[in-house]
Amino acid sequence: MSLSNSSLEFRQYANGAWRAERGHVPAEMAVTLTVNGEAWLEFMCTPEHLDALAVGFLYNEGLIESAADIAQMRICPANDNVDVWTSTSIEKPARWRITSSCTGGMSAPGDETEADAVTIPAPPRGMPEHFDEVSLEPVQVNELVRQLFQAQDLHRQSGGVHASALSDGERLIIFCEDIGRHNTLDKLTGRVMLEKNSEPRRVVLTTGRISSEMMQKAARMGTTVVISCTAPTYLAVQMAEAWGMTLIGYARQARFTLYAHPERIKMD
Repeated sequence: MSLSNSSLEFRQYANGAWRAERGHVPAEMAVTLTVNGEAWLEFMCTPEHLDALAVGFLYNEGLIESAADIAQMRICPANDNVDVWTSTSIEKPARWRITSSCTGGMSAPGDETEADAVTIPAPPRGMPEHFDEVSLEPVQVNELVRQLFQAQDLHRQSGGVHASALSDGERLIIFCEDIGRHNTLDKLTGRVMLEKNSEPRRVVLTTGRISSEMMQKAARMGTTVVISCTAPTYLAVQMAEAWGMTLIGYARQARFTLYAHPERIKMD
């Protein structure tokens, strides 16, 4: 059995008839994040790239600033626990906010709420003052989305997972899949840090809905353009506008919707 999916037998009804089938469904595991000997929380996730998930999550929450802050890390043989020891003491947030995710993602609470469309959160710490700029033709946006779909091996096998990727504007640099859309961005961040990848991170693409938490993670990664295959929330659009980020939604095949900072997409 793969760590990422499981094979099983099921019955399928189609065109008025039943038939026995065998196929795959995505794996889902509760993985505990233990920091400096204390269990902090559980991720509900696809059990791959767990080291990247842990490091990316801690970075995106502002609890570490670089991979150098990680003194030691160990994934338990059963893949149900990631032990992280930091080079300096870090404090566990007093409470966690359950993010708007089908898999119950976690995030440290902030002052903003999705319903508060008036107060725009401050940019996350670590967001660059000047973006690595990019100018994209519409056909380039379509091509990057095509590459995202083409890379989804786990989704083709079992369905039911999200995918996200980092791009320099021409090709995908790093790609991750997970049952949780938030997890995919944490895994991307963690892989960039652990693999010491210095290639330009101009664009983030994702199959998941862009909420305020997803915008914060993308901004913390230093990306200029966020492209989603589905919808952004109103607060996410406001954040993109305020933070100078281009936001694209409903990107599929030969179409997409441009919500914020259109100047990076050529319109002649």
